[in-house]
Amino acid sequence: MYRNVMELTFSSLSENEAFARIAVAAFISQLDPSLDELNDIKTVVSEAVTNAIIHGYEEHPEEQVYIRAEIQGTKITIQITDKGIGIDDIGQARQPLFTSKPELERSGMGFTIMENFMDEVTIRSKPGQGTTVLLVKQLKNHPQTMAN
Repeated sequence: MYRNVMELTFSSLSENEAFARIAVAAFISQLDPSLDELNDIKTVVSEAVTNAIIHGYEEHPEEQVYIRAEIQGTKITIQITDKGIGIDDIGQARQPLFTSKPELERSGMGFTIMENFMDEVTIRSKPGQGTTVLLVKQLKNHPQTMAN
């Protein structure tokens, strides 16, 4: 089984969220995912990157967001990391409708969306040191998967 890795670093600017989403989508397109799978992955990347920019760095553009995407066979693993303020209570942050920035009219559904669209979601965070969101999805409509 081959392994293919992409790493990307960019400034924590809101306008870079679309760039991150498109870059990851372009990388995984080599597996010929279904439109639904591609949209799911683009959505979760968007949610995780937005969380890093708005919550992790509190919109400090001099900071960096890090993405590492890996393909192993038909499994996609995406890791999105910030070195921002971290999350005090991951359990609370994962609750639907919870937001630490209600003044920004955030929906508080980011982690819920990630959990609904991906097979696995792991969140590692330390206050004052940052957060890593690990997202895993096994493609179901890939020709190799259907042939096996």
